[in-house]
Amino acid sequence: MRKNTPVAYLGLGSNLGDRAANLLKALPVLVSGELTLIKASSIYETEPLDYPDQPSFLNMVIALSGEEIEPFSLLRFCLEIELRLGRQRTIPRGARTIDIDLLLLDDLVIDGIRDGIELLLPHPRMHLRRFVLAPLVEIAPALLHPVLGKTMMQLLGEVDNLQAVRIYNP
Repeated sequence: MRKNTPVAYLGLGSNLGDRAANLLKALPVLVSGELTLIKASSIYETEPLDYPDQPSFLNMVIALSGEEIEPFSLLRFCLEIELRLGRQRTIPRGARTIDIDLLLLDDLVIDGIRDGIELLLPHPRMHLRRFVLAPLVEIAPALLHPVLGKTMMQLLGEVDNLQAVRIYNP
């Protein structure tokens, strides 16, 4: 792999149905075609944060690389996979079979809309979410947040919510 090959970090989550199977079904679809899986975190079980009256989530973070990752196309691809795997958007931040968030793509900073797809990079709430940072620290602790200038390890140490996040043990 060339040094300048783009790397994208995706957060995956599920709290409906067979949560672990939902996460694992997404992986081969995400790495089909031009994308290669570099790293995958453990699966973490997490309490819901934004909308607490729902089942616990399973979450993980993966790193993908590809010669020509275009951010809006990657986000569209993630949204299409969510639909194929049964995602229904009924309650904002509510229960879901699968959620795939584009967290980071190299050091890109984007706030824009293209072809109806709104993209904010880095993910605007990732630095506040233990369920994102714990698996991200597992696979890339020294990765720098392109806006905040801090490592993922530093950001995890600064999260002030008490959300339970633990490695999943079925």
